[in-house]
Amino acid sequence: MTAVLLSAVTLLPFFWMLSTSFKNYGAIMALPIQWIPKNPTLKNFSDLFRKEGMTVSMLNSLVVSVSSVAVTIISSAMAAFAFAKLDFRGKNVIFLVYLATMMIPSQVLFIPLYLLMGELKLVDSLGALVLPSMFKVFAVFMLRQRMMTIPNVYMEAPAIDGAEIFTVFVRIICPMCKSSLATLAIICFMDAWNDYLLPLVMLTTKTKFTLPIILSSLNGQYKSEYNLLMAGALVSMLPILVVYAFAQKYFAAGLQVGGVKG
Repeated sequence: MTAVLLSAVTLLPFFWMLSTSFKNYGAIMALPIQWIPKNPTLKNFSDLFRKEGMTVSMLNSLVVSVSSVAVTIISSAMAAFAFAKLDFRGKNVIFLVYLATMMIPSQVLFIPLYLLMGELKLVDSLGALVLPSMFKVFAVFMLRQRMMTIPNVYMEAPAIDGAEIFTVFVRIICPMCKSSLATLAIICFMDAWNDYLLPLVMLTTKTKFTLPIILSSLNGQYKSEYNLLMAGALVSMLPILVVYAFAQKYFAAGLQVGGVKG
């Protein structure tokens, strides 16, 4: 019974968002509250997509999210492989220092990151949102923990046959970590898709705005279009649900093995 109540409380905001997205503004303000719309309408969604920059912002968010996932997976997998399977001086110390950077709030890094992107001529470009994805400490930690559970014999046997270390990494280690990689892809996609602060800092041109920034513009100074806001929130959830639906079989397994050290 307790679990049912907790589930109901957890799902209540989602149900309210779903209900509000099909109401007109008057129905939202009506009392008593209409949990189920009396006259549901799709006008909110048509009005939403007529807003300037909405379609472009969705495309920008998709490009940034997919690119960030690819960059994170490639860079983090290689770094995790080095920390988990290669021997070099100071490996553990370097990893601990690298891990300690997780304690630094991301907001603290915005100014130096902005200055760095300025030097690279990437300010006000989608590249400024993708490039920081190369340095995801959590991603490296998660994949390292998974790779440490893989016996070294899987590396030694191909090495005896003359396989290069990169070949072992790509053809043996990565396929054995596919559940963790899929889990990481979901997490990174959600993080990039929902990111608001970094695009707000880096972008100034409206045609380059991502979806969260465009949605925030619906929250006006004197009047907020709650019906459009909730419709936008529902639309913004759909890509995440689609990604999770296709990769959910790897998600639980990836989280489980990612936190186990063999």
